[in-house]
Parts: sequence; C-alpha cells; structure tokens
Amino acid sequence: MMPEKQALTTTSPVRGPVSGGHASNALAAGLTRALGPRKVLSSVSERLNYRYDAIQFGVTPLCVVLPESTADVVAVVRAARAAGVPIVGRGAASGLSGGAAPMVEAVVVSFTRMTRLEIDAARREARAQPGVITLKVSEAARPFGLVYPPDPASFRTSTIGGNLGENAGGPMCFKYGVTGDYVKALEFVDADGGVHTLTRDAYDLAGLLIGSEGTLGLITDATLRLSTPAPYTRTLMAHFPEVGQAAEAVSSAIAAGAVPSKLEFMDQACTNAIEDYLHLGLPRDAGALLLVDTDGDDLETVEEERDLVERACLAAGGQVRRAHGDAEAAALWQARRSVSPALGRIRPQRMNEDIVVPRSALPEVVREIRALGDASGLTLVQFGHIGDGNLHPNILFDPRRESAEAVHELAHKIALVAIRHGGVLSGEHGIGTMKRDFMRDAVDPVTLGALRDVKRALDPAGALNPGKILPDGEGMEHG
Repeated sequence: MMPEKQALTTTSPVRGPVSGGHASNALAAGLTRALGPRKVLSSVSERLNYRYDAIQFGVTPLCVVLPESTADVVAVVRAARAAGVPIVGRGAASGLSGGAAPMVEAVVVSFTRMTRLEIDAARREARAQPGVITLKVSEAARPFGLVYPPDPASFRTSTIGGNLGENAGGPMCFKYGVTGDYVKALEFVDADGGVHTLTRDAYDLAGLLIGSEGTLGLITDATLRLSTPAPYTRTLMAHFPEVGQAAEAVSSAIAAGAVPSKLEFMDQACTNAIEDYLHLGLPRDAGALLLVDTDGDDLETVEEERDLVERACLAAGGQVRRAHGDAEAAALWQARRSVSPALGRIRPQRMNEDIVVPRSALPEVVREIRALGDASGLTLVQFGHIGDGNLHPNILFDPRRESAEAVHELAHKIALVAIRHGGVLSGEHGIGTMKRDFMRDAVDPVTLGALRDVKRALDPAGALNPGKILPDGEGMEHG
C-alpha cells in the first residue's frame, strides 16, 4: 500500500494548500474575546506559520491559540467542540512524521508559552508544562546533582509535550530508556474539555497518552523522574569497511553483556555529509561508523565495558579510536548531533524512516536497506540508535529532479524490511501521516480495530489531531 504523496522536508518545505478565507471566523473571534488578543492569532500571515512540522506542510489553521495555563486549554477545547472544529496540538514543530501538521482546517494549540518548570530535588522529580524545552529540564536539575536522561537529537529545540506525544528517545535510550520511562504522572485535557490527572498505577492511562501524538488528549503538565548522572564516561569511535560489520559488532558486544550508555551508527553517506559540513576529520572511506559511550559509578567497570565493545568491533573487522578527554569525546558526539543540518545540504527534502528491528537482525537489515537504496537511484543514508535496534534510513531528494512516487515506493520497501524481520514502523518519531498508510502492513486487523476502539472511546467525534496514525484517513470525521 502506497502512502499519500506529501511534501517531505527538513530545510526548505514545499508549500501545501493555503486554506481559509476564515481569518475573521466566528470561532477565532469568540476565543479572542474569551482569552484576549495576545493569545489568539487569526490573520493569514500568522496562521501560515503553524501549518507544518519539520517534514510536512499541512492545511492552514482556522486560528492559532497560545495558551498559558490548563484553564486556557480547557477554554479552547470547549469552544472548538461547540463549533465542531478539530484541534491540533503543537510544540516546537520539530517532529519528523507530519504529526503536528493539520490535515484539515482546525484550531492549532501551540504550547510554547506553557513553560513552567519546577524541580523537587528531594523527590528527584521535575514538574514541567508541555512547552518546556527538553534541555532545560537537565539544566534546571544540574545544580541539584540530577539529570533528565531522555536526549532526542533535537533536545535544544524540542519540547516536553512533543517528546511525550512521540515517546521520544535519543542516543541514551538503549541504557536509560525513552521519554515514557521517566513519566510519573500526567495532566491532560480530554476531547470534551475535562481535566484529568493520571499516574502509572492500575490502568496505565498515562502510558496510553504517551506516544499518541495528540490524538487522545492534550497533555498540559507532566511529572518527570530525574536521576543522578554517572561520574565516569569513556568514549570510542569504530569504523568498518561496510555497514553489516558495524551491525555485527553491535550484536556481538551486547550479546557479550555490554550495555553502553550510547551506541550510535552512521553509514558512509552520512559520515561524508557531516565531514563536508564540519570538517571534523572523520574517516571518509569507512562504510560505517559506531560512536559508543560506556558509563557508570566505577571507573574500572566502565573501562572494562569499553574494552569489551572495542574487542567486538575489532573482531567484526573494525578499527577503533578511543577519545582522550572530554573535548575529544564532545567533538565525536558533535558529529552525531549534526546529522540533520548536514543532510539538508545534500538535498532540499528528505523522508525520515524510524524503524526498529531485533538486534539479532541488524546486520541483514542494514545490508538490505543499503541494497534497496543503491537499486533505487535515490540518495539514501542510514544512521540511528543502533544499540536499541532503532534505525533512521533517510531518503534525500529534490522534487524538481526526483520522483515523489519513487521516494514513497522506497520508503514502503524499507518499512516492509523492518516488518519482515519482526520489527516495527516507529521507535520515536511517531506514525503521523508519513507512516500512517503502512499501518495495515504492520498491524493485524484485530489490533487495528482495538486502536480504533481506543480512539473512539477517548475522542468519539474524532476532533483531536484527525488524520494521524490510523490508515485510510480513519479518525478524520471532520475531514
């Protein structure tokens, strides 16, 4: 099944439909009266800025609301419900699956002003509103000797609300887990405007909302678990003649008992893009790179674990470079953090896959994906959190020269590789619209029916972020 042909981008979005001769619509006027003009954007020029995420343009919103409290969110939801207008939540718009791009005319609720953040050091907790930038949580916790481990690549710009919506991971996810592993409680506003506080006991409804991409409720507050950072870290880089050898090293190291705090993978095309961009001295002729951190409370154990990973890399045909000191380690990790801007220099648009496969299947999967890319004639790069089996094959293209149909065909083939090897479509970027039509390949009809039942139970009118996750436009009653 082929997905819809949609604009895919990170650097120069293709313009989608500009909808709405509704700049003075009644709903916007009513919300302006209720919340004040500072919190409601209704002009066309303002609304145009809220129809996209990092990969897709959608439909121009009817209006945009910038709430500053849960009460504001309640007012928006109730007004939109009375008017029969859908609602789309939005954080920093750094998502990579089309999740924050409205698919129909809607009210966009942008949470960027809900930025209250409190640290309770005694309880090792942070309480954060959805607009808090991810990095700010660790920065606020650091004076207390604490840290917030989830670290998506966009942690300097992405928000807690967006991280919750996608259940974001990051380089530390293999050892320390993803966003949902650090949630102790959530507050959310339901489709009727009711406010609920959820903990993680009994029925884990908080866990249901995490990763739901704003389709089941609007999260307005989160209590997050903090931890203490490891005092010792060791870093190494390994490079290999071809991608499968890197994956073999990963499988071997983990099977031998290694649990690195970070274990990241980049193929040759990715490495060369970064080297063209930053000139870090990365090995251009390597088929693949691994970046690895080991950490812990005991230096001897940390170094033993690093050595274990090093031996696995050497046995798989790799060459190893140890980082000497924090500055060299930071320079190596700068390479991984720079993937997105580096790729943007190659082609103006990209489709970012987010598959997860069993680690035992990694060598075969990365080789199959490499072969698919070579056969397609398109530019394909691979990178990702390989320790967790989470790969990000990216298809880079220029719509003026390359076919959108070919891009979607390759994306579908990559998704089928993951499914065939017992994997899933998304590890942290969500389904959104980009992978929505692959859901029939990935999920059996009975399970899809259960997902529809959940959606109907919490959002019977289909008002919350319609057109996302469920295939064939299901959940788009407002469309």
